[in-house]
Order: sequence, then C-alpha cells, then structure tokens
Amino acid sequence: MDSLNIVFTGKDQVEVYEEPVRKPGARDILVQANYSLISTGTESICLSRNFDPGSHWDGWIKYPFHTGYSLVGRVIEKGAEVTNVEVGARVALRCEHKQYTVVSTDEIDIYHIPEGVAEEDATWFHIATIVQNGIRYAEHRLGDTVAVIGLGLLGQLVVQYARLLGARQIIAIDLAEPRLEMAKEHGATTVLKMGAAQARDEVLRLTNGQGVNIVYDVTGAAPVFAQALQLLRPFGRLVILGDTGSPTQQHLTKDVITKGISIVAAHDMHGEFVASERCYWNNLHQGELFFEYIRRGDMRVHDLITHRYAPQQAAEAYRMLTRERSSAMGVIFDWNSLASL
Repeated sequence: MDSLNIVFTGKDQVEVYEEPVRKPGARDILVQANYSLISTGTESICLSRNFDPGSHWDGWIKYPFHTGYSLVGRVIEKGAEVTNVEVGARVALRCEHKQYTVVSTDEIDIYHIPEGVAEEDATWFHIATIVQNGIRYAEHRLGDTVAVIGLGLLGQLVVQYARLLGARQIIAIDLAEPRLEMAKEHGATTVLKMGAAQARDEVLRLTNGQGVNIVYDVTGAAPVFAQALQLLRPFGRLVILGDTGSPTQQHLTKDVITKGISIVAAHDMHGEFVASERCYWNNLHQGELFFEYIRRGDMRVHDLITHRYAPQQAAEAYRMLTRERSSAMGVIFDWNSLASL
C-alpha cells in the first residue's frame, strides 16, 4: 500500500508524493486520514527555516521533513494483540499529514473521539493540549486579569480557557483585525489592535494602573518577551507559549526583580514529562478534557476554521500562509477528497 504524504523537501519547498506504508504488526493500527490541521506557527518556521543556527529547531528540522502533528482518521486495520481500539473507531493522533499511517499502540497515545465532536473540530486536540500545559502552569485564580499577546491558533484557545477559568478581564492584543474579532467572539473582554510595545499604557489604564495578573506571550517573536514583562502587576506571571526561533534575542528587564515576576514556559513535550511523573493531566487526559468542552459547547473551534484544502494543494496552502497569515486561522487538509479520485 502507498500513502500520499505532504513533505518539506527543502527551505520553502513543499511536495506531495506517494510513499510505501509498512504492514501493521501485532500491536499496531492502520489509520486512514480524514482531516489534519496545519500548525500554522510551527510549520511556517519549519518550512522557512526562520530560526537561529544551534537552536533546538536547527537540530530538529532536517529535510526531507514530514510535517504536521494533528491528524484525525478512522482505524481500518488492527494487529491481533490490539485491545484498546476497534476497526472503524474515530481517532486523533499526533501524526504527520499522511493519507495512511501505521502506529504502535504501545508508543503513541490514541485519542478516541466521542460522539458529538466533529472530526474537523477534533483536529485541534494537540494545539489544545499545548495550551492546557501553559494554562496549568499559570495557576489561574478566579477574577484574574489576563493579557494574551498573539492571537493565532494557540492564542485563540488561551482566550477560551481563560474565560472558562473565570478571568475578570481578558485583554487580547494583536495587529490583525480578523484575529481580534475572533478573540472577542470567543471571550475576550477587550481587544487592542497594536503591538505589545504600544499596549502598556492602555493595559495600565484598563487595570487602574496595576497591570495584569497573567500575560501570555503566544507570538514566537523574540522582542515581545521583554515587552510583555511591562504589562504585569507585582508578583504577576508571564507564560511563554510561542516558541521563538531566536531565543538568544529574548531579554529580561528590571520588571522581573523589582516586581517579583514569575516566568514559566510551556512546550509541546511537557505533556510527556507529566506522564512520566505519573500525574493525571498528561497529554491524553488533556485531550479528552478538550473533547468534553467541545461536546458541551464550552469551547468552539469550528468557526475558527478559515481555509480547507485538498492534500494535493499543500504547496498552495503554505503559500497562502506566507501571503495572508493575518487573515488565516484554522487551515485544514481534507483527506476525504482523495476518495473521489
């Protein structure tokens, strides 16, 4: 069997071609993709090589690079020793953009998609677990004031989680009007169309001169780190969710010591660390909680999906993200379209 796969073959080079799929072993499942979500920030950095030599990105991105990590599909075959999933089950996997994929049930989490959760919505599961790591590190308290800088996929979910946790104010900061509109529709109490450097005076005005309890930097832009510190009140918390390609350009300011600010960072891999420490809130349980919020209507992502492409249009999809990033949010590959070929 061959699978149609999306591959970065070099800097700014996207190809779609067939590759062989290995036969499932006794503990494996074979999944046929239905939808996958582009992680617009991460994948754009990987494709453009917008990172410093020697950074962790530099060690990770080697071409050809099989991109993507949020896939939803159906199990079409399982090994003789697989007991935790059945053929026909709807599952979400941390897997690349591939038509068919074989995974070991001993080595990868299998996220079962419950009834009442649409498959396109389910593709957000991995983005949602990354954000949950940051939300937990922030240690929200009822009535907190929160600022979210950068309203891409992660920033939009930060707004919704902060609302669920009872934030008094959620100040959304971005330069793109469409992103601000989405944030306001999903729980932001105030939106500021400006950069973080320009937002300080307005944030102080909105908080009676105190600053906010928690700031989320979800931009991936190195200069924002220092700018975000200025928005915090004494003993506030800065949560870094945007992984910059230029970490050496991030700098502390006097605010850290004079205000007693705490700085925490959340990364994709942290859910795996949590699992190794036998904590309940590993990636799998966080994904299940996200599905429950979607099923109950406590969170919404369907109206954040702005673009859909057939897999063969992958190069066009990534070009669009280069040209129209500010107006794009959820970008989905529809693998069901291959069935009509």
